[in-house]
Amino acid sequence: MKPKRIGLFFGSFNPVHVGHMIIANHMVEKTDLDEVWMIVSPHNPLKQKKTLANNYNRLHMVNLAIGENLKIKGSDIEFSLPVPSYTVDTLTHLQEKFDNKDFVLLMGGDNLGSLHKWKNYEVLLEKYQIYVYNRPTYDLGPLADHPNVEIMEAPLLSISASFIRSNIINGHSIQYLVPDTVYKYLDDNPIYKDMNIQ
Repeated sequence: MKPKRIGLFFGSFNPVHVGHMIIANHMVEKTDLDEVWMIVSPHNPLKQKKTLANNYNRLHMVNLAIGENLKIKGSDIEFSLPVPSYTVDTLTHLQEKFDNKDFVLLMGGDNLGSLHKWKNYEVLLEKYQIYVYNRPTYDLGPLADHPNVEIMEAPLLSISASFIRSNIINGHSIQYLVPDTVYKYLDDNPIYKDMNIQ
């Protein structure tokens, strides 16, 4: 039996927004992937931890955003791994736990341009395919020509989680920037309202 191909979409999802969901859905519908797993990162080594909402709040919002779509799943796999989280370590753990699945790394063109700064990036390039959704304003860098890297066009929205958090802190509406279920959850739960960060 052919192993399922799983696209791994890592992110802080702080909070998850419609741009994230458009990418996840596009990748699972327009490629050879069977599923996309949205992996909520407890701590990105390149970001300040104090700006992150609670891990489980962010995972819950991802699951609310996914709703009934069986091809997209929220994952807490990194919550039980050492922090800070490194993609290569998470992939090693996943491969050991799910040896019957093929994992593909999903990332934006901005990440590909800085991939050479990641821990053991050579291992990622050697062992895994990387599907890159192009961000026109970023230089993809020399790794774009690597045989395991596939550049794809995807519908992109220039929405950032920091913009959404700033709106919440300043009392502006975030309706339509996040899925309706997430909008209602954030309206009922003032997760970001007391944060003095942007």
